[in-house]
Amino acid sequence: MESKAAVAALSALAHESRLSVFRMLVQAGREGIAAGEIARRQQVLPNTLSANLNILSHAGLVESRREGRTVIYTARYNRMTELLEFLMEDCCSGQPEICAPLADAVLRSQCLPGGSA
Repeated sequence: MESKAAVAALSALAHESRLSVFRMLVQAGREGIAAGEIARRQQVLPNTLSANLNILSHAGLVESRREGRTVIYTARYNRMTELLEFLMEDCCSGQPEICAPLADAVLRSQCLPGGSA
């Protein structure tokens, strides 16, 4: 990931509502969540949600698909991975204990077998 793309992604996530929506979509998995359901859960107006989803989409963090009249949003896990890799790229400087807590967090995540549920 290039610095410019990382800045765009971090900028998109540097807003409480957008971060909350993104985390919700990450938790939803590949099924995603309908825009109306996101608005209901977040208790925001549809136009506010639309603006936030557009910012996340332009940063490459979410994508949408149509199912009939419903728009379903999903997190772009590959982009999230690229951002995390970019942030960790130069970690440690030969001192693995610096990044050990991050590695432990990955091992504890729900994404890996044996992770916390």
